[in-house]
Amino acid sequence: MANENPDNMPVMVIKPDNGWKMIDLRELIRYRDLAYNLVWRDITVQHAQTVLGFIWAIITPLIQILIFSVIFGRVAKISTDGIPYTLFMTVAIIPWTYMSTVMLQSSQSLVSNHNMLGKIYFPRLLYPLTPVFSKLLNFGISLLLLLVIMIYYKVMPTWQMLYLPLFILMMMMVPAGIGMWMSAMAIRYRDIKFIMTYIVQMLMYSAPIVYTASSIPDNYRFVYSLNPIVGVIEGYRACLLGTELPWQFILPGMFTAALLFVGGAFYFKRVERIFVDVM
Repeated sequence: MANENPDNMPVMVIKPDNGWKMIDLRELIRYRDLAYNLVWRDITVQHAQTVLGFIWAIITPLIQILIFSVIFGRVAKISTDGIPYTLFMTVAIIPWTYMSTVMLQSSQSLVSNHNMLGKIYFPRLLYPLTPVFSKLLNFGISLLLLLVIMIYYKVMPTWQMLYLPLFILMMMMVPAGIGMWMSAMAIRYRDIKFIMTYIVQMLMYSAPIVYTASSIPDNYRFVYSLNPIVGVIEGYRACLLGTELPWQFILPGMFTAALLFVGGAFYFKRVERIFVDVM
C-alpha cells in the first residue's frame, strides 16, 4: 500500500545451512499433514488395481516360508536349536520382509519423485522416511500369519514380549538409516538401484534367517553381531518364542543401527542442498 513504510514490512531470508545439521523435528512436525498424505498415498498406490489387495501382505512372506522350509528344513535339515523349522523361519521372515521392502523403496524414493524436488519446498527427508511408516501396515497384517503358526505349534508368549517394542524400533531404524544413505546417493549415482538388489540379497544370508546365530564360530561372533539385522532377528525369536535373549548379538547390533540412522541423517542433510542441481 502507498501509505505504508516498506521498511516495516517483514523480510524472510532463505539461505542454506552449514550442511551438518541433524533432523529438524520441528520442521517435520509442521509438515505432518504432508507426511500423512505421503504415507497414505504409498499405501493406496501399492494396492491399487490389485485383486487380492492387502492379502499380498500375507502371501509374500508365506511363499518364502514355504520355499525355505522345504529347502533348508527338509532337504538340508539345518539345525534350529529344537524349534520347528516353519516357526523358526516365520519369526525371521516377517521382520526381514519389512526391512528389505523398505530398504529397496526408500533407496529409490527421491529418484522416483524427482519431478517434485525443484517445484516446491518441503522437508526432503519425508521421502525416504515414508516407506518406513507405510510398510508398517503390511507388517501388522503379516503378523496374523505368525499368530496362526504360533497357535498351531502351541507357543505361548512370555514376559519377554515386553522387549518387542524395542526390536520393532530397531527394525525401523535399520532400513531408515540405509534408506537415507542410499536415497541421497541415488540422486547422483543411479547405479544404486542395481546395487541395492545385491545388497539386500547379501544381507539376507548374512543374518540368521535360514540358520541359527549359534552356528557362527565363537571367533567371529562379535564381528557377526555388528550386523544390526542379526540383533533384530534374534530379538524377535527371543521375544516371541520365549528363548533366552542373546544380548551378545543384540547390543552390538543396536549400536550399529543407531550409527546407521544418525550417520544417514547427517549425510542426507549434508547433500540435500544439491539434489535439484544433480537430479
